[in-house]
Amino acid sequence: MVDAVVGEEFRLRWRRRLHRIRVAVRRVGVDYFRGDASDWAGLAVVAAAIPVLAVTTVFIPVWCPPGALVLPILAGGLLLRPASLLLLYAGSALALVVESAVLGPYREGPARVTPGTVLLVTAVALTGLVIAQFRARVGVPWRRGHTMLFDLRERIRVQSRLPHLPAGWHAEMALRPAGGQSFSGDFVVATRTSGGRVLEAVLTDVSGKGMDAASRSLLLSGAFGGLLGSLPPHAFLGAANGYLLRQNWDEGFATSVHLVLDLESGDYELLSAGHLPGIQLHAGTGRWEEKAAEGPLLGVYDGAEFHGCKGTLASGDMLMLFTDGLVETADRDISEGMDRLMGEAERLVATGFRGAAWRLIEAVAKDVNDDRALLLVCRD
Repeated sequence: MVDAVVGEEFRLRWRRRLHRIRVAVRRVGVDYFRGDASDWAGLAVVAAAIPVLAVTTVFIPVWCPPGALVLPILAGGLLLRPASLLLLYAGSALALVVESAVLGPYREGPARVTPGTVLLVTAVALTGLVIAQFRARVGVPWRRGHTMLFDLRERIRVQSRLPHLPAGWHAEMALRPAGGQSFSGDFVVATRTSGGRVLEAVLTDVSGKGMDAASRSLLLSGAFGGLLGSLPPHAFLGAANGYLLRQNWDEGFATSVHLVLDLESGDYELLSAGHLPGIQLHAGTGRWEEKAAEGPLLGVYDGAEFHGCKGTLASGDMLMLFTDGLVETADRDISEGMDRLMGEAERLVATGFRGAAWRLIEAVAKDVNDDRALLLVCRD
């Protein structure tokens, strides 16, 4: 009995120790990700390379020239804080002085410290200091900075996924940021409401483009995704307008179009906040029709009212919603761009519209320096 009690106490004691170790490791990891962890270990490792390189330069100059000191300096710029980096620079300068005294500045061959060597080491040091100051200001270690940006990009993509639709319906969207970047000021959020009977989709164009609009686009896509389906359809744009006004952004306006589609009857309503009209193809007649709703830009003034327009998607019909980057350029106005878009879409009628969103962007706005987004909904 006593042995069992002692064994249980021993196990509990080790569990507490292991828990404290896990907590400590977790805190260190979180601090490092935030940029708050100590960098003394990194400084010691990088600083230790300086005397090794200096000694190697003195005895084996053919394999290790004086300019090799840029390697620990560059590594320090990526790993250390500016204060620690200055200590590393002091050690590098001392090593350069020692090499110059031992080798001589005018010795022939690679084993000499020339003014060019000093300028090279100085230039790399200044570059490393700029990088370190940027990391310190952002608070993200260099090894995890790209991970954060990748995560932000994937969050925007996940939020823009369209829900699965019942048989007889097809929806797809394509997004192409300006300048080949990974971030865009255009986004789509969509969900099914009323027990899955209704598809609600919102296409938004935030002021700015590419990286300039990425943070606002991410914030608005998350907020709009939370509002969509939580409010009656006619209340969504009003709530989105109020949210945008509360942000007090200098460039805080956006255009948006809200599609409310009954997946059983095919009836739909478009509500617009300063957005371009949608385009519907009537398969029975082969006629294209613009569907324009009325409403001001989001984020301009409070109490704005948004009036929708209604329509019906019959069998074979298709509805396109898009941003201005797809149809407007410096040498082409919107009406010409919409005519071209309808002309290119007309060519796809015979083969069907699956995979058409990306092909249409490639056809009408491949090299446009603006964000482009296209949402396509068709009834088979």
